[in-house]
Amino acid sequence: MGPTIVKNEIAIRARGLSKHFGSLKAVDDVDLTVHRSQVYGFLGPNGSGKSTSIRMLCGLLTPTAGEIEVLGLTIPEQAEALRQHIGYMTQQFSLFADLTVRENLEFLAAVQNLPSKKARLRVDELLEEYHFEGRAGQLAGTMSGGQKQRLALAGAVIHKPELLFLDEPTSAVDPESRRDFWEKLFELTEAGTTILVSTHYMDEAERCHRLAILDRGRLVADGSPAELTGTLDGRTLLVETEMQYRAKQLLVKVPGVISAAQIGNSLRVLVDSDRDCQRHIEAALSAGGVGAEVRPITPSLEDVFVAVTHQQSNAESPQEEPEA
Repeated sequence: MGPTIVKNEIAIRARGLSKHFGSLKAVDDVDLTVHRSQVYGFLGPNGSGKSTSIRMLCGLLTPTAGEIEVLGLTIPEQAEALRQHIGYMTQQFSLFADLTVRENLEFLAAVQNLPSKKARLRVDELLEEYHFEGRAGQLAGTMSGGQKQRLALAGAVIHKPELLFLDEPTSAVDPESRRDFWEKLFELTEAGTTILVSTHYMDEAERCHRLAILDRGRLVADGSPAELTGTLDGRTLLVETEMQYRAKQLLVKVPGVISAAQIGNSLRVLVDSDRDCQRHIEAALSAGGVGAEVRPITPSLEDVFVAVTHQQSNAESPQEEPEA
């Protein structure tokens, strides 16, 4: 009999999690706590350490340093016992193109050692729940991207896992399929499943109950979307002008301005402090002959991402050596 899964409020806890590949620090001293029945998001660009972190958390990759506990089990030592309690889905959709929808699900049920009667009932249940009733005999390779995504998710939950790892699961599908996919994720959390999902889409990050922002292997922010955007209150401004290009040239030279991005006919400006920044911006634009209206706006997660990655870049900038 395998180790007992301990029920508590914490699904995942990692401390000092690191993974080095030679001189490359793919994941660097990450602390992480994921509560049960949450959608917890990993937000970051390619190469930020999202996939490496997920592989360590589910026991597929041994960390260079750090401690991991998942569903009360110590990882990677008890990774084999963990596998029957977790699901794992990647952006590649691990399906057999030359098998039908039903055959794919039957194969995955066998991999999870479901008894044959239970497997048949579960496959029938998933065919209905994921809207494949009329497609059970269709070859997986002939389906659209969104249909393959739904089938991959159905396969990942065939054994009703307590914890689901999703690594960039929506990067290859259209916006409508992404929306439908997220509705399924919330149905799963309502039923008690904990989900850790990596993404580089800001709109998906906003859907998460809690969010970690990763940048170059470091965890640079952690909190609910509302908590994270709340840290930037007063630091985002909208500049409305008919001279966007000229305005941007002027703005990037104003002390305290972190970024100025053109959004349609406006500029979205992020500053490192709310102290007099609006006044300085208005003065710089006026002196440069640019007529503009400047007003505060509600921060977005994209603003948070720009701000925290800017802070890390500054922290990692080499300091000048003092003169001897």
